[in-house]
Amino acid sequence: MNRTVTRERIYLLVAIMIIALWVAPYFVLGEHAHMRIHDNLDSNIAWYKVLDDSGQLFGSIQANIPQIINGELSRNAYYSEYYGIVELFRFFPPVIAYGLNQAISRFFAFLGMYLLLKKYVIKGEKQGFIITISALTFALIPFWPNGMLSIIGMPLALWAFLNIHHREQTVISIVTITLLPFYSTFMLGFFFFLSAMGVFWLVDIIRTKKLQWRLFFSIAYMTLIYLAIEYRALASLVFSHEQTNRSEFFESKNNLTQTIMLIFKNYIVGHNQDQTLFGIIIFPLSMIALVIVILQKSWNRDKLFIRLHLTNFLLSVWYAFWWYDGWVPLKQKMSILSTFNFSRYHYLRPMIIYVLFALSLQILWRSHKKWRIAAVVCAVLQLGVLIPSNEQIWYHNAPSFGEFYAVKEFADIKKFIGKPVQDYRVASIGLHPAIAQYNGLYTLDTYNNFYPLSYKHQFRKIMAPELAKNKALKNYFDQWGGRCYLFVDELGKNYLFSKHSSRVIQHLDLNIEAFKQMGGEYLLSAVPIENAKDIQLQLQKVFQSKEAYWKIYLYKVM
Repeated sequence: MNRTVTRERIYLLVAIMIIALWVAPYFVLGEHAHMRIHDNLDSNIAWYKVLDDSGQLFGSIQANIPQIINGELSRNAYYSEYYGIVELFRFFPPVIAYGLNQAISRFFAFLGMYLLLKKYVIKGEKQGFIITISALTFALIPFWPNGMLSIIGMPLALWAFLNIHHREQTVISIVTITLLPFYSTFMLGFFFFLSAMGVFWLVDIIRTKKLQWRLFFSIAYMTLIYLAIEYRALASLVFSHEQTNRSEFFESKNNLTQTIMLIFKNYIVGHNQDQTLFGIIIFPLSMIALVIVILQKSWNRDKLFIRLHLTNFLLSVWYAFWWYDGWVPLKQKMSILSTFNFSRYHYLRPMIIYVLFALSLQILWRSHKKWRIAAVVCAVLQLGVLIPSNEQIWYHNAPSFGEFYAVKEFADIKKFIGKPVQDYRVASIGLHPAIAQYNGLYTLDTYNNFYPLSYKHQFRKIMAPELAKNKALKNYFDQWGGRCYLFVDELGKNYLFSKHSSRVIQHLDLNIEAFKQMGGEYLLSAVPIENAKDIQLQLQKVFQSKEAYWKIYLYKVM
């Protein structure tokens, strides 16, 4: 065995050990582990439990979820039962399921990028360090965990499609594109990848003047698997004529100046669901590599590098202009442009950025022996940039899993109320309704992008006086409504008031009659309401425990 192969195996072993250490805290700390709240603890994690408890995991396409918004939330609003993450949360305790999801996602992110770089991007011997460190850093990015491999599985899919295109490793590649749809989503990831592959197929036809049927059928095959898995979403789009809150999703609000600023913000910082931590090391490194290419006039050799640079920037341009108010007339005529977020082609950027990272390192490496030290330093520094993004570090000041869901505290609340949970309805103020939902309470409020528009309008009546006080909250609810929350002017969009908070609501103005008409009986507030009696609310008890993040003020409608 030669020295190069041995060294590369050591790199691989170290990389896998780092990934294992990265995800170990979920299994070691259990409910004391910290994790992302936005689009995670405040939503998906609770959804898996609600779905499992509802008995509707395999329910019909007409089924609803009784626990949420008076049973008006469609079963189709949640993930398909064929998604791997749903099964993990079905068979394992939540934190273990979450840790397994992180481990699976990050391992296959590493594997996919490693295979893609090794076979199709980084050529030549003694490139094992560049390939491994690039794949490792890609696997450690703070991706959106509930997307599974929707974003970070794209390199593995691209490797498989290129194999099929070049008639190599066909069997394992077909197995890969067959299994990937069960651990990734179509709407939140692979729709954009597969449509981009369709463009690649068309360009290849024009370039080679040959119909590349193998590639075409493989793209179509993977798409059909996704459509079969997503049969619920497909049925809702095709057969349901009921308007949903997506009908009032007004997203194009930026003027030209704001749009241009958003281009550069997205380019450097990224989006919260596909963060790459690109701006500190990779961006300047890629610019240095670009200067080297220009000075050396190596355009032909570095065509892929130049194209990726351009594509990376154009994706940010596309993302920013999707929110440009110039789109409004067209979006008003074509409802699909409002109900489906086509800006999400930026989900391709993590894959592009880390291939660009690998190519930038290679350009420095081959330019001069002195530059090799700089390449190694940049690679290690990018790893250092990613370390603080580990959830145990990044969210160490936020509540842990156990503190957030406060199971014991909510058990006390349910015991105090003393009625079957299906016999009354609650809503929350100053904390996410997902917490009450996770603990089995039936809620009038929720976080979901797919529920009846009629319910949104009915729920709005409860807080109409509060929305009238605050234009920002009014626009936030009226022009989106995904967070069907009881918004309060004095609290704004803050749902994390700890038990140590000194905040008090002085003048709450709710339409309690509208609340009662919807079946509302209790309000769970994270802060005291000074004028509770004036609006027909009676404080029942204050709940607090050492294990919970919250102090819950339980109010009952008089």
